Amino acid sequence: MMVAAMFATLLANTLLGIPLFLTLIVTALVGFVFVDPGMIARMMPQQFFGGLNSFSLMAIPLFILAGNLMNACGMTERLMRVARLLVGHLRGGIGHVNVVGSVFMSGVNGSAAADASALGALLVPAMRRDGYSTAFAAGLTAGSSLIGPIIPPSIFMILYSAQTNTSVGQLFLGGVVPGLLLALAFMVMNAIHARRAGLERRTTLPARSEVFAAVRGALPALVAPFIIVAGIVLGFVTPTESGALTVLYVALCGLALGELRPLAFWRALVETTRLSAAIFMIIGISSVISWELAYAQAPERFAGLLEPFIESPVIVLLMLSAITFVTGMFMEEVSALMLLSPVFTPVALAAGIDPVALGIIITLNITIALITPPMGACLFIAAAVSRLDITVLFRTIWPFILTAVAVLLVLITFPGLITWLPNTLG
Repeated sequence: MMVAAMFATLLANTLLGIPLFLTLIVTALVGFVFVDPGMIARMMPQQFFGGLNSFSLMAIPLFILAGNLMNACGMTERLMRVARLLVGHLRGGIGHVNVVGSVFMSGVNGSAAADASALGALLVPAMRRDGYSTAFAAGLTAGSSLIGPIIPPSIFMILYSAQTNTSVGQLFLGGVVPGLLLALAFMVMNAIHARRAGLERRTTLPARSEVFAAVRGALPALVAPFIIVAGIVLGFVTPTESGALTVLYVALCGLALGELRPLAFWRALVETTRLSAAIFMIIGISSVISWELAYAQAPERFAGLLEPFIESPVIVLLMLSAITFVTGMFMEEVSALMLLSPVFTPVALAAGIDPVALGIIITLNITIALITPPMGACLFIAAAVSRLDITVLFRTIWPFILTAVAVLLVLITFPGLITWLPNTLG
């Protein structure tokens, strides 16, 4: 009864367009009606701040700041130049640049929204000039932005780690192969579209010296992902310390290059504060709801529902993915991850599913929701930067969603693709 009432409250407030934070607060208050209204003043603040009392969560604003500083220092344009020289000569080259650029960008900020806004503003006009339709350019920008939270570092993986006590380093390693598979899938899709649309290819290859010069100019940005991942995996630093080192590294590179201005630095701080505050407010109130669900023994009841399928990890993963996918369509992604992870983890462990594989699959599910109507944040960003009506993008985004879902199904069927790298380097 309690879970049904909370779900109904959450759904009703979401459909009414009430701001997410207020929606979650009302949902939590409804839960306390069933638990004990007298516990609100004591347990709600305790669980709210308890959910934020995690050292690893401090890495989130640091990685966001590193990505914002990277944009402020002009590193994004340098990475785009490298991507253009590597794949721009292929048929549909500017589309391939979009995907490869997302791979490069993902190594610093771990945010799909940041990738969609930064790359969309740069590449959608260029794709139009090369003969792409606005709808395909916006769709590819939204689709390739999904790579950001999969290839490390990843804000979603840090949140999952904090909820389930799974190693952040193992999760980061586990995301490398799935992220590259996602990039490959979108590049194949772009190549097919380019051939069907009759797009021309460059007849001359870039000079080797030109490629070396571009790589040398972008080297500070290309080194950043190795600082992040290697430091964590080798045990030299925690994720939070890695984030702090990355911020310091990017800032020093910007100062050395003479491209980090005081005003740009201030704007990066303001944007980081705004986004981090929103994320942490959602984390806090989601922790209250998670406590209420645990109090009502919702995870145990959910495990009981899936008990007939517990002998088949693939079926369990398919069912968990379906629930996550539908939830992500109507709920903000951070809150969906915070609410579902504690419920799903006991079921997955009972089915013998590796927690790292579960984390990557949940992360990819949540990430796909970013481009799925009606609430996908990256859809609205891509539509805005491309000046495309959102209803048009709602109709044309589905091939990109299906491409990402196909990669998800491959990972569910062959979870060894996720665990191979963590097990090899673990």
